[in-house]
Amino acid sequence: MSSQFPKLILLPGMDGTGNLYTNFIKALPDVFETEVLRYPADHFLSYEQLVRVIEPVASSGEPFVLVAESFSTPLAILLAATKPPTLKGVVICAGFIKSPVRGWRRLLCSLLSPVMFHCALPESVTKYLLAGRNASPSLLLALRTAVSSVRPRVLSARLQAILTCDARAELEQVTVPMLYLQAKHDRLVEDSCFKEIQRIRPKTPVAVISGPHLLFQSEPQKTVDCVIQFVQKLVQ
Repeated sequence: MSSQFPKLILLPGMDGTGNLYTNFIKALPDVFETEVLRYPADHFLSYEQLVRVIEPVASSGEPFVLVAESFSTPLAILLAATKPPTLKGVVICAGFIKSPVRGWRRLLCSLLSPVMFHCALPESVTKYLLAGRNASPSLLLALRTAVSSVRPRVLSARLQAILTCDARAELEQVTVPMLYLQAKHDRLVEDSCFKEIQRIRPKTPVAVISGPHLLFQSEPQKTVDCVIQFVQKLVQ
């Protein structure tokens, strides 16, 4: 394994399984080492608790880049704000630093969160919100499998964590380079979420990729290309 590039530490979306990174990892060149972090499927851990779980990665002494998808964005920011000495950069995909759901939608999600994960979402809704209308059967199956492996009450608690998160103060403490990957057709995380990050970190570059919320899964090669370019600049 080449030591030219820092290891990519992959933080998963709300399912927390890490299994949905499969296509992204397959698209990476062999010179990139990855480590997928996974969150408990049977009990809920807050963002602050998850930071303590992943801190050993930050203290391993090995250079690394955090790659955070959606739900894990605040977690990546909280960890980066502690300034791990071997952290070289942060990649955020379809992410946010405070709740992406606002107004009456936030209230509705809060009220429905205790029950909404007890039944599988219809395929049409899954495509509309997450995977895109051209989602492959294999992606839809992988998504159903990942979500069904997590207890509904854990998913509900994670949704509540999203609705109440606020990592703006921590983002101000982050000093390493960052990259934002924006899904052009994201129906969950609006452009205002990146603008909030950009307000605090004006020089944060953004790569807009045509795709749905599940960008790593639907466009693995395009996201890999963006990550590679970002990491190459870090080691120049």
